[in-house]
Amino acid sequence: ARDLELLRRALGDAQLHYFGASYGTKLGAVYAHLFPRRVGRTVLDAVVDPTRDVVERALLQTEGFELALGNYLAGCGDPAGCPTAADIERLLERLREAPLPTSGPRRLTQSLAFTGVMSTLYSPQSWGFLTRALRQALDEGRGDLLLAAAEQYNGRAADGGYRNLHAANRAVNCADFASRPTVDDVLGQLDAFREISPVFGEHFAWGLLACEGWPVTGERDRPEVRAEGARPVLLLATTGDPATPYAGAERMRDALGPGVGVLLTYDGEGHGAYASGDPCVTAAVHAQLLAGATPEDGTVCP
Repeated sequence: ARDLELLRRALGDAQLHYFGASYGTKLGAVYAHLFPRRVGRTVLDAVVDPTRDVVERALLQTEGFELALGNYLAGCGDPAGCPTAADIERLLERLREAPLPTSGPRRLTQSLAFTGVMSTLYSPQSWGFLTRALRQALDEGRGDLLLAAAEQYNGRAADGGYRNLHAANRAVNCADFASRPTVDDVLGQLDAFREISPVFGEHFAWGLLACEGWPVTGERDRPEVRAEGARPVLLLATTGDPATPYAGAERMRDALGPGVGVLLTYDGEGHGAYASGDPCVTAAVHAQLLAGATPEDGTVCP
């Protein structure tokens, strides 16, 4: 957040005009806390919940992906070919011991299949692909499509190299949080995660160990975001967002303080409202960024 302030100074701008999505919402909110008088026209989309610690955040995200999975299954347009949640559970369990072959040298492991399913829930435009990928795995015993989805999400190139997005995300998040859950912590939470989601729960629970051994810790688990004196900040929240569930945006609005957080609800699916292309959301974002015209708190799109 302080780096953003250095960029503002270098550009000679009186205020920082900012659009942040997902983790970028946490970054923008912390900036608003540190430099409330420098907050310009700001939009935070797919809002991170600033009030939850490491374990609570993972539980909330598990709920979000379980909601998105249910919405995908309910909206599947081919009743004869649509998989069930039980089908996906059985597939993942089978892959624990028996990865599926693909047309190349790599096999579809349980972890890669989980990533493939999870990644396609980020956008409803990917749901048709997910159905085809699951049917290929369930009916043909092949993992090509789910592997392709996982490779794209992981940023794996044809030569076997990876982009550094996820490594950078890990480094940043581990430096942001003070807590370091242990194996015993995970074992104590497994049942709670599984109860929320038989498909995603175990994976997200073990993900709590992601920062184990990381050499740098943050000062706290919950960032300070209260931004008294800042101009209104537009928060976009999608009702079906899997990665940053809707409730987090409501808590961010409250945490920013009276008159600062302004919540716009997008009644739809996917991670992020602006990328949906919904005309109502687009108009609100453009009005905020280009003219500083903030909609009323509680506005709903479409």
